[in-house]
Amino acid sequence: MSKKIEASLKDLIKALRTHADAVGGSHVSLKKSQRASAKLQSTASAYAAAVYAKTGLDSPFNDVASPGLENVTLNSLLAERDALVVSQSKKTTPDASSTAL
Repeated sequence: MSKKIEASLKDLIKALRTHADAVGGSHVSLKKSQRASAKLQSTASAYAAAVYAKTGLDSPFNDVASPGLENVTLNSLLAERDALVVSQSKKTTPDASSTAL
């Protein structure tokens, strides 16, 4: 397993546990659950980006519905995320001119 995917997986599992702890108790703190949800969404996106960067495969979370978002909005956000992943991968890949120095 690649180091980036393994690190993203570790972060995702930790975020899932934190989210489950935040929303699974008898008293649910709104702020704590919102922070845990945001972190979970962020780590899921990072995991999907790591998988995409390594394999070119689509996100394993594509079938997960996002409540409250229309398909047009969701598709726009997905396209923006994919563009960011591509631009980030170009930034991390050294070009020939910088390696020749």
